[in-house]
Amino acid sequence: MNGDLWTRLGTGAVNVGLTLLLAPLAEGILRKVTARIQSRQGPPLIQPYLDLLKLLGKEDIESGTSPRLQRLAATLALASVLGVALLVPMGGRAPLGGQADAIALVYLLAFCGISTLLGAMAAGSTYSLIGMSREMMAMMTLEPVLGIAVIVGAIHTGSLRLDPVLAGSVYAGTGVPWAGLVMLGVGLFSLQAFLGRLPFDVAEAETEIMEGPLIEYSGPKLALFKYAQMAKIVVYAALFVGLFVPWGSGIYAVDLVLFLGKVLVLTLLVTLVAATHARFRIDQAMKYYLGLMAVSLAALVLALWGF
Repeated sequence: MNGDLWTRLGTGAVNVGLTLLLAPLAEGILRKVTARIQSRQGPPLIQPYLDLLKLLGKEDIESGTSPRLQRLAATLALASVLGVALLVPMGGRAPLGGQADAIALVYLLAFCGISTLLGAMAAGSTYSLIGMSREMMAMMTLEPVLGIAVIVGAIHTGSLRLDPVLAGSVYAGTGVPWAGLVMLGVGLFSLQAFLGRLPFDVAEAETEIMEGPLIEYSGPKLALFKYAQMAKIVVYAALFVGLFVPWGSGIYAVDLVLFLGKVLVLTLLVTLVAATHARFRIDQAMKYYLGLMAVSLAALVLALWGF
């Protein structure tokens, strides 16, 4: 029992450490590759680390209608993402995968979006409220897609426990895994939207509503929000890998390297889409999200029928 506890603590520390360390690097890769695609030199790979350190060292200026709620929202944004890091496998078993279920994972993922809503509401700016409304619409249409992906895995395994669900369970069953293949396509086409990257960054939209929910934030609170956004790349990549491409050698060190390679591939895919597409209008994004939900529901029906 003690050995299992120490193993979970060790893998938990590794998962949280990887998320914190890799998140700015993934952001740096995204910026650098985007610049190269657009024939620019771009910032150095370590620029996101420097940006976070600069923000953390600034004075924490309080503004908005509720400074306490702003502090809570900023802290909750990063804490929720790090909490998810404990529930998803990163080269090995998820540290808390045996102690949590799929419903808890979906709720925890939603907390990061909820923290953005709280932060925007506490800021009280017109632009932040517009960003909040856009974020809320995106959550109402995107979160069901994520829930359906997890439920399809739960149907195939007959359990809501995370360990079996995040082990390629969408492909479980007999015959051709039609539901899993459909959800794989949905996962690929929705990853960009879950990360809030171009062309789906309509909630921030710097050129339209000047960062929307984050317009009134600066210093350490803005650093926490930005860190949470960067960490989403690692966390959602881990979730995608667990649901759709979890396969490895069974050796932790080897599987960890494989996991890092998969995260890099997904980061490059996100970068390619972001660098080659203009931002969608909010109505275009909503139509896209609703299309993803419709296809996800079709996959859920296939899973219920045993396909």
